[in-house]
Amino acid sequence: MSASLVFLRRVALMGAIAALPVVASAQDVLVRNATVHTATARGTLNASDVLVQGGVIRAIGPALAAPAGVEVIDAGGRPLTPALFGGITDIGVEEVSGEASTVDSAVKLEEQPQRPEFDVTLAYNPDSVLIPVARVEGIGFTALGANSGGGFIAGQGGVMRLDGSADPLGPRMLFVRMGAAGSELSGSSRAAQWMLLDQMVAEARGRIAADSPHALLTPAGRATLARYLAGNGRIVVRVDRAADIRQLLRWAKREQVRIAIAGGTEAWRLAPQLAEAAVPVFVDALSNLPASFDQIGATLENAARLHAAGVPVAFSQDGDASHNARKIRQLAGNAVANGLPWEAALAGLTRVPAQALGVADRIGSIAVGQQADLVLWEGDPLDVGHYAERMWLGGRAMPMRSRQTELRDRYLHGTSTLPAYRR
Repeated sequence: MSASLVFLRRVALMGAIAALPVVASAQDVLVRNATVHTATARGTLNASDVLVQGGVIRAIGPALAAPAGVEVIDAGGRPLTPALFGGITDIGVEEVSGEASTVDSAVKLEEQPQRPEFDVTLAYNPDSVLIPVARVEGIGFTALGANSGGGFIAGQGGVMRLDGSADPLGPRMLFVRMGAAGSELSGSSRAAQWMLLDQMVAEARGRIAADSPHALLTPAGRATLARYLAGNGRIVVRVDRAADIRQLLRWAKREQVRIAIAGGTEAWRLAPQLAEAAVPVFVDALSNLPASFDQIGATLENAARLHAAGVPVAFSQDGDASHNARKIRQLAGNAVANGLPWEAALAGLTRVPAQALGVADRIGSIAVGQQADLVLWEGDPLDVGHYAERMWLGGRAMPMRSRQTELRDRYLHGTSTLPAYRR
């Protein structure tokens, strides 16, 4: 056995120990005297309490009575927020990006490469070593995205809660790459993307016979695309250039479909049109340089300008978002430093993505009846100099441990190699 293979197996074993499923039952908890950032119209509530029973938020307000048997936690005025959104990631379908056998986020087929029926959530691993690494940073849910393999229509994904559950929450999303990001998958032409997309829409709407020798979609693909064209689920389009966003808005209006934009580096240039169409944009607030010809108009004020125009703004990272999900707070904090109101930045990590992805009735805010997905912070959650102290998902206390913290403690303090929650 090669040394590299031995090393990978050891790393996988350590990660598996740190990522053991959370088995604790829901707790009845009263968090007292917190600065409660509700991410709702109620805004921030100072010196307020939150009562959790049966995994659900039952009451919010000052000086709540503690029912018998309920654990009382004094927050001492520290911030309490909803669990954060980790962005559009491959968490749970990618372990080691350089090892193909651990990456399940894309499909590449020579025949009929456009496969909207591909559903990446079927490969989700709730024991992924990346989950506790993200969770200790206060991240409680992510949008599992399908990546392009052989076609610019990448396939479907869904919202995954990082609580050890194996199934997605809420409706699926269809992921598409337009502009330069998808040109190599569509004949190296942006015009070809619209040509191919129009044909696939015609197939899904029954205007082209299913047995046509020129059909681009399988029967399952036509049925899947037809659901999104009927408004059952949101189409998330990875696109940056203003000209491409303009065409996308025209297409969405013509076909009457619900879209969201991921990336949107030049989205600020079409902020009024995006606001009018109520299109949410998942921005990377660290994008400030023209990394491609689609991003000539990059600016750190993108999020602030979109929000000022009335566009729903959420956050997601470019690059290695899965292994670096913790940086999502830095994106939001950077947007605040460049003009986005603090409350809007928190909403971009909580309520706005939950609304955009169809799960706001259950998560994304602190409100009576919501699942108790909560984080108690040592300080400002949008300042990376502060950290999450405690976290509950569905009322269950999450272990604030990961592969990284175990390695830190092992070599920094000489503690046991067994995780604290397994001794």
